[in-house]
Amino acid sequence: MPEQPYDVITMGRIGVDLYPLRTGVPLARVDTFGKFLGGSPSNVAVAAARLGRRTAVVTRTGADPFGDYLREQLREFGVDDRWVTPVAAYPTPVTFCELFPPDDFPLYFYRQPKAPDLEIHARELDLDAIRAARVFWMTGTGLCAEPSRTATLAALRARDRTGITVFDLDWRPMFWPADDGNGGSGPSPSSGPSPSARYREALAYATVAVGNLDECEVATGEREPYAAARALIEAGVELAVVKQGPAGVLAVHRDGTSADVPPLPVEVVNGLGAGDAFGGALCHGLLAGWDIARIMRYANAAGAIVAARLACSSAMPFPHEVEAALTASPAIVGKGAVTATGERT
Repeated sequence: MPEQPYDVITMGRIGVDLYPLRTGVPLARVDTFGKFLGGSPSNVAVAAARLGRRTAVVTRTGADPFGDYLREQLREFGVDDRWVTPVAAYPTPVTFCELFPPDDFPLYFYRQPKAPDLEIHARELDLDAIRAARVFWMTGTGLCAEPSRTATLAALRARDRTGITVFDLDWRPMFWPADDGNGGSGPSPSSGPSPSARYREALAYATVAVGNLDECEVATGEREPYAAARALIEAGVELAVVKQGPAGVLAVHRDGTSADVPPLPVEVVNGLGAGDAFGGALCHGLLAGWDIARIMRYANAAGAIVAARLACSSAMPFPHEVEAALTASPAIVGKGAVTATGERT
């Protein structure tokens, strides 16, 4: 009997997150950390799995104990790790953060000399599985270097706009070459197309685009939410989701329907990972066939739950927790309003 398609396959970044176990303490003074699975696409797969979806991630780790840890964590969270392979040449990335609630969470990425998740090769992809997945999720970071860029585009072409193909704009200037023309600050020069051109190439194959205002500006040149959404649709997607921080989230569909949903107020502990919870819940709602407004409210609630917790991957909510947050939200009073637009590790 043939294997059933995955509900969600994500592709891209993975790493170990090391978070202080106390908030409000500068990294130089932190003496105790918690170790967690990290990397935005990996966290999205975890978030969707928590909501009952069959998920897998396509990525690579170092051939080291941290890589073993990440694969073990994926399995524990119910994410298929069959396409998580080791790279002997590079160490598993590590990310440190500082926690200064409600809105300051500096990140320190250690992905040198190169992250193994950028060593995904097109020839190694299971294109049949990627093509068959009900949702395929990729990120802008996957376009920043070879061979990941070619592999990501190969996966998008294999999809050929079938099913739901989500482009998480995920703009990380520190991962891009310094002379890319868009403010990249990575270590090596590049004479190729700019990130904006790379983004436009990928948008032609996506059916959904998700990003905050900075990311939308890189992708489209537009920063005003409705103009950015229209530009994303003009670039090829069916649904544009524009995260506006404290102003909430805007979703606009090609058919003219839209939803402008306010944030869910919570007392923020760690804004990191909220966007990944939002992403997993977005996939869940799209697969369920909900209307746009319901999806955005549900995804906002999932993101807010994670923002009120210390960790990212292990903090992803279960369905009953999201429903409870939606029911209780009018009575919640907190220090920060979160719409799941926090940083993604």
